[in-house]
Amino acid sequence: MKKIIPINAETYFNHVKPINSTSPILGDATLSGLTNPPPLSLYIHIPWCVKKCPYCDFNSHESRTEIPEKRYVAALIADLEQSVPRVYGRKIKSVFFGGGTPSLFSAESIDEILSAVRMLTPLEYGAEITLEANPGTVETARFAAYKQADVNRISLGIQSFNADYLKALGRIHDDKQAIQAAELALNTFERVNLDVMYALPNQSLEHALQDARQAVALNPDHLSFYHLTLEPNTPFHRTPPSLPDDDVSADMQEQIEALLGEHGYEHYETSAFCKPKSQSRHNLNYWQFGDYLGIGAGAHSKLSYHDKITRETRHKHPKAFMENAENGNAVDNSWQIAQADLGFEFMMNALRLTDGVETGLFQQRTGLSLQTMHAGLAAATKKGLITQDLTRIKPTALGQRYLNNLLGLFLN
Repeated sequence: MKKIIPINAETYFNHVKPINSTSPILGDATLSGLTNPPPLSLYIHIPWCVKKCPYCDFNSHESRTEIPEKRYVAALIADLEQSVPRVYGRKIKSVFFGGGTPSLFSAESIDEILSAVRMLTPLEYGAEITLEANPGTVETARFAAYKQADVNRISLGIQSFNADYLKALGRIHDDKQAIQAAELALNTFERVNLDVMYALPNQSLEHALQDARQAVALNPDHLSFYHLTLEPNTPFHRTPPSLPDDDVSADMQEQIEALLGEHGYEHYETSAFCKPKSQSRHNLNYWQFGDYLGIGAGAHSKLSYHDKITRETRHKHPKAFMENAENGNAVDNSWQIAQADLGFEFMMNALRLTDGVETGLFQQRTGLSLQTMHAGLAAATKKGLITQDLTRIKPTALGQRYLNNLLGLFLN
């Protein structure tokens, strides 16, 4: 069976274009359903890493000189201060430090940032606070200090437990460091996600399953399994490695999903698996078309108001971001989402969830009647890609497998 790689948010944002003030936007009578703002999350981008991986197309930069950590923390806080009026009074339900490699920053810096978050916004009691970390950049005392700073969830970029595949991916850690870092995280935090990839250069089905077996043996509450894709503007895209063919990678996906299911992991989103009641609250808010404020170099925001839904981007290069944040101009671009694009954006997120969403969520989060999506829903139902009734829209197993085809039915 041919594997179709799902559209992801980064891919979409790299192609979506801002609209001007005369474009068709929110605010007419058809949007009366947008009565309450959705839940709000906070994303904090730390863009540096030790080494840029050849498959990575995220906004990350190799730390070839000393990282200006203090200046960047001050710029993040300035960005947050400038953003407060746009989210005033709204509770932050989750915080996510992403990168790059946030674990390159000291626990003192993370604590300073979170102290500013608590001071400037109403951070929800018991909010999920996740920090991404890579093996090779953490140690026992550092993890303990992150926990002391109120980080309560770690997302660890393992990618593989096999030294040969880690080398092929350009990772800076080896197999022993991968296991040591995972065990350290699990001994320090109650909630841990391990990121693992499959369909790696010259990877066999058995080796992919060995990685999956090692991941479940560690027994974290959350696992993310990603299909390696060749993203534009990356070394792997310019000089492609030898990857498993579509049939083999589809077998990998199916057998990994089955193995994780046998070990009690619920497959709740395209690439996400968890133990009962251990979903990533931050990522769920994305997939349910919630709001998020993104601060830091190149970060994206989506913010809803009674008459419009907007997106923002920050200046992408760390130096440009710091300079502009210091001068009160952290936001590089902002625009209102065109009404014609809202339905696709909602479906692009919601249909990643294997259990789908309640039908009423569409109007709550877009302000539009679900009737505006009738043609796409009817076509998807006819093709066997979704099931729908009065209460829920849900992708079928076929729809999950061919997610790009399903989403294409909602494009204008």
